[in-house]
Amino acid sequence: MGWHNPPGMEASIGPLLPLYERERAAGHAVALGVLVHTVGSTYRKPGALILISADGEYAGLISGGCLEGDLREHARAVIGSGAAANVRYDMRTADDLLWGLGLGCEGAMQILLLQAGPANGWQPLAHLAAALTAHQRTAIGLLVESEDPEARPGKVVLPTDDGSSAPLPASLTTPAVQEVLRRAAASGEARWLEQPRWKLFALPLSLPPRILLLGAGPDALPVVDFAVRLGWKVTLVDHRAGYAVPNHFPRAESVVLARPEKLTDAIDLAGFEAAVVMSHHLPSDLAYLRVLATSATPYVGLLGPAMRRARLLGDLGSDARGLHGRLHAPVGLPLGGRSPESIALAIIAQLHAFVHGASFPTAIDS
Repeated sequence: MGWHNPPGMEASIGPLLPLYERERAAGHAVALGVLVHTVGSTYRKPGALILISADGEYAGLISGGCLEGDLREHARAVIGSGAAANVRYDMRTADDLLWGLGLGCEGAMQILLLQAGPANGWQPLAHLAAALTAHQRTAIGLLVESEDPEARPGKVVLPTDDGSSAPLPASLTTPAVQEVLRRAAASGEARWLEQPRWKLFALPLSLPPRILLLGAGPDALPVVDFAVRLGWKVTLVDHRAGYAVPNHFPRAESVVLARPEKLTDAIDLAGFEAAVVMSHHLPSDLAYLRVLATSATPYVGLLGPAMRRARLLGDLGSDARGLHGRLHAPVGLPLGGRSPESIALAIIAQLHAFVHGASFPTAIDS
C-alpha cells in the first residue's frame, strides 16, 4: 500500500478530554482511534481522533456519524483484549451498500484502534492531554504495521523527555525514531518511518490557536462562545473593573484587568496567534494598537468603521508602520448582519480562515 497523506493534520485532543477524564476516574479502559491513512474523498483526514468507551459512548468524529456505529464494535474487542486493530473502510465501490452504511464518500480510510487504560498508564492520551494543558508542541509514534513479534501494532512511542514511556523493544528506541517525532512536532505534519519489518506513524498534536480580545464588553461574549466552540483558547483584557470579570466569561482561558499601555506587563503577546481590539474606547484602542505595532502578533483586528480606523492610524503616526500587512480593519468578513452575534460570527470566520491558511480579504497596509 502506498502512503500519500496530505501534510495537514487534525489531531485535536480537546473534544476527547471529557470522556477520557470520566473513564479514567472510573478506572475503565477506552479505545483510541487514529485515522492514519485516507484515499480519495473522506469526511476527515489523517490525524483525526475518536475515543470510544466500553459502553459505546464516543467523542470525536472519524466520519459524519456513518462509521462510528460499526467502529464501536471493533473498539469493544480492542478494549476487551488489549490488542490493537487496523480497521479499513473502502467506500469507492458498490460494496459499501452491502454493509448497510451507504456512505457515498467515494474514499477509503484506515483507522488504528488501540487500548488506553490503567495497564499502560493511559498512554498516549495522558501525554497528549498534558501537552495540551501546557500548550506545548509534541508528537507521538504509533506502530501501525509490524512483522516483529516484539513490536506489535498499536505500540506507543513517546518523546524520550516525557519520562512516562513504557519499556520498548530495541528497534523502537533508536535515534531515528526520536528524530521523526521531533520533526513531526516541529512542523505540525505527520511523518512515516518505515523499516523492513514495521511502519511507524508520527502523529503531531494540533494545538488550538490562542486568541487575545482587547476589550471585554458585552459584545465580546459571543466572540468567546464561538471561539470556544471551535476549541480555541481565549484571553480577554480590559482596563475597566466592571468589564474584566471572569464570571462574565466562564469559558475563557483568562480574563485580565490591566491598563492598555501596560499590556505587555500583564501578558506575553508571543503566545497569541491573533489579537482583536474591541474596547469601544478610542484612547484605549489607540494604546492597544501602539503596543501591538511593536509585537510580532501575526493578525491584528480592529473593530469599527473605516473612518475610525483612519483616525486611529493617523494618531499612531509613524508607529502605524509596525502594523503594515497585519491590520484587519474593519475586522471580520463581510457576512452581513449587525447584531452582536452576527459581528462575532464575521470576526471568527476571518480568524478561522487566517489560522487555517485559507484566503480571505487582505490586511490593511498601514
